[in-house]
Amino acid sequence: MVCEIVCVGTEILLGDIVNTNAVYLSKKLAEMGISVLRQSVVGDNNSRLTEMLMQALERSDIVITTGGLGPTADDITRDKCCEVMQTELVLDEDIKNEIENYFSSKGLKMSESNIRQAYVPKDGVVLKNNNGTAPGFAIEKNSKCIIALPGPPREMKPMFEESAVEILKKYSTACFVSHNVKMIGIGESLMAENAADLLEGENPTVAPYAKDGECLLRITSSGETKEDAEKKALPVVDEVVNRFKEFVYAVDEENIETVLVKLLKKHGLKIALAESCTGGYAAKRITDISGASEVFDCGIVSYSNEIKNRVLGVRKEDLETYGAVSEEVARQMAEGVRTLGKADYGVGITGIAGPLSDATEKPVGLSFVAVSDEFSTECIKIMTGRKDRDYNRYVNGSRAFDAVRRKIIRRYEEQEEL
Repeated sequence: MVCEIVCVGTEILLGDIVNTNAVYLSKKLAEMGISVLRQSVVGDNNSRLTEMLMQALERSDIVITTGGLGPTADDITRDKCCEVMQTELVLDEDIKNEIENYFSSKGLKMSESNIRQAYVPKDGVVLKNNNGTAPGFAIEKNSKCIIALPGPPREMKPMFEESAVEILKKYSTACFVSHNVKMIGIGESLMAENAADLLEGENPTVAPYAKDGECLLRITSSGETKEDAEKKALPVVDEVVNRFKEFVYAVDEENIETVLVKLLKKHGLKIALAESCTGGYAAKRITDISGASEVFDCGIVSYSNEIKNRVLGVRKEDLETYGAVSEEVARQMAEGVRTLGKADYGVGITGIAGPLSDATEKPVGLSFVAVSDEFSTECIKIMTGRKDRDYNRYVNGSRAFDAVRRKIIRRYEEQEEL
C-alpha cells in the first residue's frame, strides 16, 4: 500500500511555520511498512485543495492530511475531504457538547464558529482529539482511505498514535524498523568508504547521512513483524558500532547533549562551561535537556579578554602572546571554570565563528576546545573551513560535548570493563 501526505496551510507555503508534520508521519508510516509516495503542501484554497486531494487519491491508496480542521472559514479540509470521497458532513451532538464543555471548563466563551468543528463525515470514523477542540476523521470508501488530522503537532501526534494507527494497521504489508548510529569526529565520505560493503545490503539497508558537525549510518530492515525486522537489523547495528567505535556517540539518541547529560547523571558528575565564540549557546543546549540542573551549575560567557583574565584566570601574557583564539587560552578557560564552578569537568571554547576574522587574521572556523578534570586538560583544534557563524558555533558545542563524553568513558566505563 502507498500513501501520500498532504499538509494544508498557507502559513507553511509562506514559511511562517516549519512543516514538521510530514517528517513525523513519514517516519511513523515507514515503521508500519506503508510506503510514502509523495509529500505535498497546499494553501487554504478550495479549488487547489480539491485538485490536490483528487490527484493524491488517483496515485495512492491512502491520503493523510494535516491542518485545516479549525473553526474559521479558511479551515476547509473537512469539506474538501467529504467532497472528493462523495459523502456529507453531519452534526455530531456528542462532539458539540465536548467542545462546549472544553470552553466552559476554561472559563471562556465559545464562538459560534467553533460549532463547525462538530461536523464530521457521515460515512466516516471520528478520531477524538484529547489535546484540542478539532476532531479528526477517517473515510474509507472504494478501496481508498483519507485520514484527516489537525495541524498543531501537539494535537496531531497523539491523535495519530492513539487513533489513526489502528485504522492503518490493516494497510500494512510489512513492518520496518530503523536505527541511527550517530558519529562525531569522522566525515561522511570516509564513513561511507569504510562501510562500503554494508551499503550494498538489501535487507537491512545501510545509508549514510551528514548533519552539522556529525554524520550517521541509518540501518533499516523489514520483516513480517517488528521482532523479525529487529532480528535482521541488530547484527548490522552491532557491526557498525564495533567498526566505528572510536566515533560513535549513540544509537537512536536525539543529540550529543542528551547523551552527555545522561552520562553525567549516570556517574554523578558535574560540568562547567566557559564560552567565548559560542556566546552561551553550548550552555543553552545543555539546559534544553530536562534534568540538566543535576549536572550543570555554572556557565561563563567570557567574550572579552578582560573577563577571561579577571574571572577565569587566563594569564594576560598568554592572551597577548598567543591571542584569545589559541590552545593555551582554551586550556586555561577550561581549568578556570572548573575551579570556579567546583565541577568535575570544565570546558573552554574559543574560536572565530565568522563570517569575518579578528584582528589577528586567523582563519574563520578556527577554534580550540579544551576539557579539564582533576587529572589533566586536553585540547582539540577545530578547522571547519566555513564562514557560517551558526554552523561554527553549533559544531564547537558538539565537539566540546563529545570531548567530555570521551573523557568520562575513558575514566569510568573503560576501566569498569577491565
